[in-house]
Amino acid sequence: MKFFLDTANIDEIREANATGLLDGVTTNPSLIKKSGRDFFEVITEIAKEVAGPVSAETVAHDHETMLKEGLKCAKIADNIAVKVPLTIEGLKTCKALRAQGIMVNVTLCFSANQALLAAKAGATFISPFVGRHDDIGFDGMDLIQDIRTIYDNYEFNTQILVASVRHPVHIHQAALIGADVATFPADVMKKLANHPLTTNGLAAFDKDWAATGFSIL
Repeated sequence: MKFFLDTANIDEIREANATGLLDGVTTNPSLIKKSGRDFFEVITEIAKEVAGPVSAETVAHDHETMLKEGLKCAKIADNIAVKVPLTIEGLKTCKALRAQGIMVNVTLCFSANQALLAAKAGATFISPFVGRHDDIGFDGMDLIQDIRTIYDNYEFNTQILVASVRHPVHIHQAALIGADVATFPADVMKKLANHPLTTNGLAAFDKDWAATGFSIL
């Protein structure tokens, strides 16, 4: 499974990238607002920092304007994945951008039927929002399983990018199902490595090592 960081904070991205575990970055208008920085400035900086795909989202609702925005975003760097909404206008834009060899991340997916449409439009990534699905009383992982089954049935190449991840359990479950990518906040990435037995074991080793009086350096 590929790990993407869902942020527009360059410091978080650099810290995650230093681990060697980061495969890409996703952003959205809310994250850009949170960064307090110019859209093109921050996307350009992220694209230079990360070798993998960097999602930059369009904001228009009509196909013609969305396509213009997408083409402008794609010029930022070769690793830009243009993000479009899962609407008919967004799917038109996806098809047009893919025809030019541009990566496209179709976002705000909440049903398997929507995911099927995105795959038929040639999307590079489909972003089903599991956390928001959970929020309204549905199991977001059922959606991931349905998409995985449909894509495998027809050998679609669109990658399932699990989004709206709230905690490590989402990542665990998505990996078991066979999702291609998970995108999550920096704090969730850190939680993946945390386990009380690891912490307790390290404390015991530290205590015993101190008692030996030895030093490696």
